Amino acid sequence: MLKKIKHLVLGQSLRSDALDHEKFSVIWGLPVLSSDAISSVSYACEEILMVLIPVLGMASYGLLMKVGFAIVFLLFILVFSYRQTINCYPQGGGSYIVASDNLGKVFGLIAAASLAIDYVLTVAVSVCAGTAAITSAFPQLLSMRTGIALIIISLLTIGNLRGMKDSSVLFGIPTYLFIITILLLIVTGFVKVLIFHETPAVSAAMPQFVENAGLLLFLKAFSSGCTALTGVEAVSDGIPNFREPAQKNAKRVLYLLAGLVFVIFLGISALASLYHIIPNANVTVIAMIAEAVFGNGTLLFYLVQVTTAVILTMAANTAFADLPLLLSILARDGFVPRQFMSRGSRLSFSNGILLLFFLSAALVIYFHASSHLLMPLYAVGVFLSFTLSQAGMFVRWVKRKEDKWKHKAFINGAGMVITGITCVIIAASKFLHGAWIVLICIPVLVYIMERIHRHYHYVKESLKIRSAEELQPYDLQIHGSVILPVDSINRSFLKAYHYACSLQVREMEFYHVNTNAEATEKLQELYQQMRLDIPLIVEDAPYRNVNEMILHHVEEAQNDLKKKESVTVILPQFVMKKKRFHALHNQTSMQLKLQLSKLRNVSVVSVPYII
Repeated sequence: MLKKIKHLVLGQSLRSDALDHEKFSVIWGLPVLSSDAISSVSYACEEILMVLIPVLGMASYGLLMKVGFAIVFLLFILVFSYRQTINCYPQGGGSYIVASDNLGKVFGLIAAASLAIDYVLTVAVSVCAGTAAITSAFPQLLSMRTGIALIIISLLTIGNLRGMKDSSVLFGIPTYLFIITILLLIVTGFVKVLIFHETPAVSAAMPQFVENAGLLLFLKAFSSGCTALTGVEAVSDGIPNFREPAQKNAKRVLYLLAGLVFVIFLGISALASLYHIIPNANVTVIAMIAEAVFGNGTLLFYLVQVTTAVILTMAANTAFADLPLLLSILARDGFVPRQFMSRGSRLSFSNGILLLFFLSAALVIYFHASSHLLMPLYAVGVFLSFTLSQAGMFVRWVKRKEDKWKHKAFINGAGMVITGITCVIIAASKFLHGAWIVLICIPVLVYIMERIHRHYHYVKESLKIRSAEELQPYDLQIHGSVILPVDSINRSFLKAYHYACSLQVREMEFYHVNTNAEATEKLQELYQQMRLDIPLIVEDAPYRNVNEMILHHVEEAQNDLKKKESVTVILPQFVMKKKRFHALHNQTSMQLKLQLSKLRNVSVVSVPYII
């Protein structure tokens, strides 16, 4: 029953060799990996005005455009910088990889922690902003915004668990609808004011006093508006998700992203200035512009609100595409639990997707689905990762001195300096409003990842076979039936094997499920060194369903039993002396043991190996 429900919600399982067919083209890669940056412009203008209006009144709109041009200048610096990153890191040029490769593991972990926090906040902020767009059009739903936000996150999670191909179509169409609708809004707004000379009314709520715009005010507004640039790094992070030629496709998406952010951000900022928009806690700036341009209650007004709500929601999909990929790379390097390296039935990194769901849902509940409360935590992490990525690329050019390295070093050096200054500005201006939380979480996460890595290294060294003598066979008289599942030949496996030799068994076999050709080849080499008569059965798992295949194999062995016979399945088990590391091991074998225990005439023995 549960399997039928799973297939109904997520779809049928996909073979591992179907992975290439699940990757993005330019058309579908743009909405999935760029929706965060494209949608951020819808609330970046609002955040700038919330800083300027209370201080400058009517004079805010002139400064708004200056801040907007400064942000766009920074955007193009980032685009040129990340273009070089895409060229150098075809396997994915995320800040973690670039910083680790050129600055060292500690800086790589700082970048990874910063990005991980940013991705979680991206989901929470985007969904809350999307909910705000819904409640702006339908104010009667305001009291239900937390529930609406949680439903949206749940739908996003299900969509991404279905796999990349399904999610790209599911989330791509609404993104293109938003782009068309918002461009229509911008063009119509300019035509009404500049051609038909309509004069927008000045709200009575507009503060009439004007103070001088100092540098600190400009920097504070600039730091608030920099949320428009979050998500720019997602394209270079997600190169492995593109179809071949992956690098060319990624660069095309990056250029399209820059062009769209340029037009939409400056267009919305200009309309906010022309129509004298004043931010409201319960109504978004986009909603107020749409009301001024199209009229309240019109079809186009609701179309703008619906597509804005959808794109803001879809922006969270950038995080769903990139955070599980980042966690899989960290798991491969041993900095997070190995479970994040496994692909689910639909070839998505399902454990990372589920973790993102729980963390973002917790933030939405804690902050009552208010994007304004979450915004001060936003952007600090992403600009820190920007800075480390640019610094890593700068060091790479200086060290390697490759073709035209001075020109390339200048671009990345400029990006490093500008994003570094921006990061300091954001951290300082938002520190008391919540940025301090992020600045504490980053070193805490780095410490946790270091401890996990140290533990995995300790386990690896403890299990390593140090001499050929350890591989020599025991004398064995075969009188029974034992199945010993084997993932890799190490000391834990040898202890389980030695225990199996002590049993009175008719026959014994090693059973291996192949999900990684390189690991299987290494296992077979060690097995040859053991010079045993015991067969090693290797079966491929194109769907990565290791436990299912072991269970099926044991069921087949059970069917061949004679009367009063039984099958003994011996499972090696790690036992950690320190309890805090228990969660990092044995999760898969515990599930398998539970499934095997339901079979008649099957005995399951766990052989502990203490580390």
